[in-house]
Amino acid sequence: MPENRYEEPLGAPAVPAPRPGQEHFTAPSDEGGLGAVDAVKTDETPTSLWRDAWNQMRRRPLFWIAGTVIVVVVLVAAFPGMFTSINPRVCDLSKALEGAQPGHPFGFDRQGCDIYSRTIYGARASVVVGVLATSMVVILGTTIGAIAGYYGKWFDTILSRVTDIFFAIPLVLGAIVIMSVSSNRTSLLVAGVLAIFGWTQIARITRGTVLSVKNNEFVTAAISLGMGRGQILLRHVLPNSAAPIIVYATVALGQFIVAEATLSFLGIGLPPDVVSWGGDINAAQGAIRTDPEILLYPAGGLAVTVLGFMMMGDVVRDALDPKARKR
Repeated sequence: MPENRYEEPLGAPAVPAPRPGQEHFTAPSDEGGLGAVDAVKTDETPTSLWRDAWNQMRRRPLFWIAGTVIVVVVLVAAFPGMFTSINPRVCDLSKALEGAQPGHPFGFDRQGCDIYSRTIYGARASVVVGVLATSMVVILGTTIGAIAGYYGKWFDTILSRVTDIFFAIPLVLGAIVIMSVSSNRTSLLVAGVLAIFGWTQIARITRGTVLSVKNNEFVTAAISLGMGRGQILLRHVLPNSAAPIIVYATVALGQFIVAEATLSFLGIGLPPDVVSWGGDINAAQGAIRTDPEILLYPAGGLAVTVLGFMMMGDVVRDALDPKARKR
């Protein structure tokens, strides 16, 4: 009877010899469904950071509430004549401190001015100053922070020390010092003064973001292709650093509106002939015990406006920064 022998291939692992008549069973290579798990769908449209952020924001009720508030405030500031036909500068002392009447839902202030029309027209000054100051801050702070973070060396040393100097000066205090010696106070001047002392935070944010972005592989690839440093900064680094800048700008807009109202309340912001919420709050503080509603309406308009921008800033931050949402 011939001997049943089994020889292992050279270098193969030791495998026990099969018994006579025994069948071998081999499992399919994809029995666990790994192929379906690892499969890549090539027919789907690739998403981006901004598309993902939009999908995240539109699912949150807070986004629509804040967006509605901001849209209404912008419409009131841009087209106040759509909401009232009364001139806010026309006052009648005979109607001073009178209550609500037909056509005058908020009544009259101590000077006999219509409170509703002044509340409507007061939005324009606050929103204009807030938008101008935010735009200046974004341009100035982003430029300084991007140059310091991308070029480094002595650029970073000098610009960082200048930023520290301005950062040590409180925003409102610095604005009070300059506005108190200014004779021609306009919305552009107030916005410029706020921007001079308000750009430091966004400069620090931009610098830190640029420092992390400039070491990415796409920047190295652009350098290897021979692109100039300035071109790389504008076309690759700054666009990928825009998310925290947008988040800060959304929140800062509400802060600058409060700063303008503070300066106008102190009497060193916009001149008295410009209708503003801060000036009306200052004029109403003398009657806060007897007629508190005079103070309530301009203060309420200011509070709702700032709250809208703050809520929008929180939504944008959570959408563009998933780590912050997890924390």
